[in-house]
Amino acid sequence: MSKKWVDGIITDMTAEEQEQYDADVARLTQQEIDLETAKETNDNLKASAKAKLIAGEPLTEEEANTIVL
Repeated sequence: MSKKWVDGIITDMTAEEQEQYDADVARLTQQEIDLETAKETNDNLKASAKAKLIAGEPLTEEEANTIVL
């Protein structure tokens, strides 16, 4: 069981509090993974767009949307 701090007193969490805590930790971990995946996808699109621009190839709409002027 995890501990909690309430009004300067450390106590054990109830089973319901522990369950909610574990669910919150899992949700936040998944959000971090999703954000990292989205960043990697965007970085890959930017790299692809840059390579195509240098080579003079046409960009896909998704690649063009990553370019900020």
